[in-house]
Amino acid sequence: MMQVRVQADPFDAGAELNRFTASLANAGAVVSFTGIVRDVTDGLLQMEIEHYPGMTSQAIEAIAQDAQARWALIDLLVIHRFGPLRPEDPIMMVVTASAHRADAFAAADFLMDYLKSRAPFWKKEITKSGESWVAAKDEDEDALSRW
Repeated sequence: MMQVRVQADPFDAGAELNRFTASLANAGAVVSFTGIVRDVTDGLLQMEIEHYPGMTSQAIEAIAQDAQARWALIDLLVIHRFGPLRPEDPIMMVVTASAHRADAFAAADFLMDYLKSRAPFWKKEITKSGESWVAAKDEDEDALSRW
């Protein structure tokens, strides 16, 4: 089983985690990660996230299927938002469930590395001093070499 949602609407990470775990059977481990929009040095007013709807969902689903093929997962959930976001807003969430913690942790880490560097989103930061597109970071690319 797998759930992937790309949405503009906010989500409640606690409620999502509770809903996800309520439907699990035989899970011995659930790992969750929630990414939050963080402020930047010159004062982030807003982050705008753009995407191509069909392409983005397909790319994330492919990453999720790869995770399911690599690790013994019972279920996984990926939520990623788009549109205008403010500092402290939840931007994304990954939850993995497996019989044992090693698979749940590894799959969540894998999903995060690939979402950070390969999911087709474009981010623009709007700060007190202007606007700029967020460039890819070398450390995010380097993280992929583990997989």
